[in-house]
Amino acid sequence: MSACEIVSPLAQSPEMPKSDDGAPVFPEPWAAEAFAMTVHLHERGLFAWSEWAERLSAELHKPGRAPDGSDYFDCWVAALSGLLVAKDIADADVIADLQRSWQRAAEATPHGKPIVLENDPQR
Repeated sequence: MSACEIVSPLAQSPEMPKSDDGAPVFPEPWAAEAFAMTVHLHERGLFAWSEWAERLSAELHKPGRAPDGSDYFDCWVAALSGLLVAKDIADADVIADLQRSWQRAAEATPHGKPIVLENDPQR
């Protein structure tokens, strides 16, 4: 089996959207990037599978979730951010500042153009 055929245990995360053949389905490119980042950090030993599963499960069970599950990867990113902050790998304020910067960049980017941080008018 090649490295490309090895399935990460993260692909078995609870409620993960999947295709008919069981592969993860990502609604937007950023969701695939968040998944890849999580796999990379887990494989590098920054957190155990059990830590990740517990954090993601907590996010998925918070009240106010979208009934159709469309916020699944928002929960994924919140779980990853929270885990990295809890382990002192990332700073909560830096993450929040980057989130706001990306939002401003998205709002300032003309339709059909790539969203890049340089489009944030406050950067």
